[in-house]
Amino acid sequence: MTTLSLFTPSGVVASARPLTLARRRLAQLGFDVQVDEAALARHQRFGGDDDVRLAALHRIAKASPSIAMATRGGYGLTRLLDRIDWKLIARSVERGTRWVGHSDFTALQLGLLAHAKGRTWAGPMACYDFGREAGEHGEKRIEAVDEVTRDCFLEAMSGELEAVGFRTEPGFDGLDVKGVLWGGNLCMVNSLLGTPHWPRIKGGVLFLEDVNEHPYRVERSLLQLHQAGVLDAQKAVLLGAFTDWKKSPLDRGYTLKTMVAMLRSVTRAPILTGLPFGHVPTKLSLPVGARVQLVVQARDVLIGW
Repeated sequence: MTTLSLFTPSGVVASARPLTLARRRLAQLGFDVQVDEAALARHQRFGGDDDVRLAALHRIAKASPSIAMATRGGYGLTRLLDRIDWKLIARSVERGTRWVGHSDFTALQLGLLAHAKGRTWAGPMACYDFGREAGEHGEKRIEAVDEVTRDCFLEAMSGELEAVGFRTEPGFDGLDVKGVLWGGNLCMVNSLLGTPHWPRIKGGVLFLEDVNEHPYRVERSLLQLHQAGVLDAQKAVLLGAFTDWKKSPLDRGYTLKTMVAMLRSVTRAPILTGLPFGHVPTKLSLPVGARVQLVVQARDVLIGW
């Protein structure tokens, strides 16, 4: 049976119920689920103090389960980056551990890519994706576990997933590029610029998402990447979901769409929208650090590896 360990590297798990639900549902999918001893630890807004969370990270790496999944994101991994034993994490990957998560987990994923070229998976997390109650999400009703998220994750973890696809805007028909797939949460990506934990990837395929960030803040972060030479160095930039922001009376027609149009006017890298990834119920599982081929036919985008 495939072993799956749940651990808390960042923000506190405020309630045990989502973790309990996630454990049960993942077990029903056939995994041997193990919950780290410090998964419910608390210190201020964190899932345990820095030493506790670092120890959990190293404990999981030493155990090398088939899958290591973060319980949730939030904030906290940035505090640990200078102290993480990257060789230990890399050895767990070599032994077959698939590290999975998104949001704050981006810091670990890109740090590992920078220090050891280690491959991880941008994908679901325990509490949000497998521990959620069915109910309303904005104007939509969502199921407890999204079928696309679940099925894509299962295929990825079994080794059967070799490609994912989505629909984008018109104008990119015929695009065909190859490069390393990397990225994640936009704020976390930007926070690594200029640090030893920044992966220096040229000719890659960069994917980005964020939550609770108004389009002008997203634009500012993307311009920072552009002005640092990051965007122009990529074969393509894929934008996922940018959700849960509030409109301002000062916007006067300024939207995510107009923001993207402005970015396209200043960078030579193709910027594609519509990637199903981010702080949303439906998300793909994406191999961070894998060399991929991205092909666009009409509005259909295929990413294979």
